[in-house]
Amino acid sequence: MAPRLMRHRDLEKAIDAVTESYDGPEEINNLESHTLPNARKVVEAFKHVEHAIFMGFYSTRALTRDNLRHAVSEHMYAAYELLADQIDRAIGYQDRGSAPGSHPGGWGEQVVLALFGALPELRGRLNLDVQAAYRGDPAAMSVEEIVFSYPSIEAVSAHRVAHFLHQAGVPLVPRILSEHAHAATGIDIHPGATIGAEFFIDHGTGVVIGETTQIGARVKIYQGVTLGALSTARGELGKPQRHPTIEDDVTIYAGATILGGQTVIGAGSVIGGNVWLVDSVPAGSKIFGRERS
Repeated sequence: MAPRLMRHRDLEKAIDAVTESYDGPEEINNLESHTLPNARKVVEAFKHVEHAIFMGFYSTRALTRDNLRHAVSEHMYAAYELLADQIDRAIGYQDRGSAPGSHPGGWGEQVVLALFGALPELRGRLNLDVQAAYRGDPAAMSVEEIVFSYPSIEAVSAHRVAHFLHQAGVPLVPRILSEHAHAATGIDIHPGATIGAEFFIDHGTGVVIGETTQIGARVKIYQGVTLGALSTARGELGKPQRHPTIEDDVTIYAGATILGGQTVIGAGSVIGGNVWLVDSVPAGSKIFGRERS
């Protein structure tokens, strides 16, 4: 048999084997992907929301107060259609097999309208995050530079939208948003994490913030910081808090690891680089290496 025909035969055998493997019991054999939300559509919707939040930074035409509403509406109408559809897909997939009426028709639209109603407040919060970045980084030359180029703002913008959706009970979509930001910035923030005002992540690469983390106001963290859980079995995931609490005005330097739902970093503390903490520290602590002052 000619080599090319042999390769074709082997290819056909491999295709048959992969196809037959879908008859097994593995959970990844799900063939209902057409009913799932589409990650590209979710990200597209977020980009429209992001434009509405930072309109003057993303517009390709001159903006005035006279044409601003039209420019904003273009993005919000597009986001409305995309995001409502993706939320309905996520809910439909989650509720498959459930009793009818688990979520009423149009629930996705209601959630999107609630998100849009919260956008003025969310814009105010993000403005405080931008200001915190400007104050916290002497290398920053302008607010415009921060909005355009700082991974912290991209990640926190996505998080504040994803957190709203997470709190509203939307499945899948918030994680798609957080993983989009993670891929783009290297900053991994679970949408369940609660983050206070004036939050700044300097540099950002390798930061991990877990689902039940509680972060207060005016917190600054550097690259490689992990706010994580101690090793937990799946049966214990119902515990209300598995990740640490970081109180107001805390600074955490590069590479620090803080673990556990009972761990509280008191207000005004400074946690040095590469510190490993699984115990609480009182307000005003300074932890460097193994030393505490």
